[in-house]
Amino acid sequence: MRHFFCKLHGPRANFPADITPEEMALMKAHAEYWSEQMGHGHVVVFGPVSDPATVYGILVMQLPDELQPTALLDNDPVIKAARGFRFECHPMRAVLPQQA
Repeated sequence: MRHFFCKLHGPRANFPADITPEEMALMKAHAEYWSEQMGHGHVVVFGPVSDPATVYGILVMQLPDELQPTALLDNDPVIKAARGFRFECHPMRAVLPQQA
């Protein structure tokens, strides 16, 4: 398994304080999409971060060698909608408990 840390940037600096109804629907679809991926074992954790400097979302994926992170990121409804959202994604060395 490979692990990736991803950061979702909103479409503008004051997002989500000024979220539109369209963006609200996109964010709901976004959460449903990643919940489904979590059910497939591809996601360890995801959600919004309330950093005092800015709000953003994080996603930690665990993927088998044959699955590329872009295959999942590019299918996120907020990315497919082309409304200014974007992901940063970086490989990471995960420290996970050993399975007995």
